[in-house]
Order: sequence, then C-alpha cells, then structure tokens
Amino acid sequence: MRLRADIFVSALLRRVFASGDFAAVEKKGAEEAGAIFIRQHFRDGLETLYAPAPQTAFDEGQAGDRLFEIRLSRGEPEAVRTMLERERKFDPDLWIVELEADELGDMIPLIRDSG
Repeated sequence: MRLRADIFVSALLRRVFASGDFAAVEKKGAEEAGAIFIRQHFRDGLETLYAPAPQTAFDEGQAGDRLFEIRLSRGEPEAVRTMLERERKFDPDLWIVELEADELGDMIPLIRDSG
C-alpha cells in the first residue's frame, strides 16, 4: 500500500526543515493519491524538477513506493513553470512542493539508472 500523498509531503517538509533548509507547498493536491512534483531552487536561480517515476521504473516489490525521476535538471524557472502548467492541465489533483536546498541527499527517493 502506497503512503498517502499528504503524509509523504508532510514528512518531506519536516526533513528539509530539520536539515536547516526551507520548504513550502505551492499547490496542495489530492490528500490520498495525488501525484507529487518537487521544485528544487538553487542559489544561482536555477531549478531542478522531480516528477513521479513512470510505473515501468518500479521493480516487483516497489509497487507501493513513491519514486521520483529528474524531469529537468538545473533549468531556468520558466521552463519548470511551463512543465508544471502542462502537468496541471492533465492532473489538477497534483501536489507541487518547493524546496530551497542546495543538497537533498536521500530525501527524495530516485529511480536507479539502468545504464
């Protein structure tokens, strides 16, 4: 069973604040099963966008996990906004979480590169 979106976001916010960085919910989505998108802001003004990993990225035992992929790495904020607007039209129940942190460590579970 997958962790509810609101609980995942709440735990992520607490971890970011505990590390001394800042986080906020830009858009609150469906509490139980909303897709979560994460915008990581850097001091140089660029952003990285993390999006839910496609189902093909999951191993058999990971069906209930939340995994993310990097959709855009250190891009211009306008490019991130454009991508999120497209996603919002497709799924109005999504979450958008903003993080101001240069290093996230293992706070966001990423899919493993197969290459």
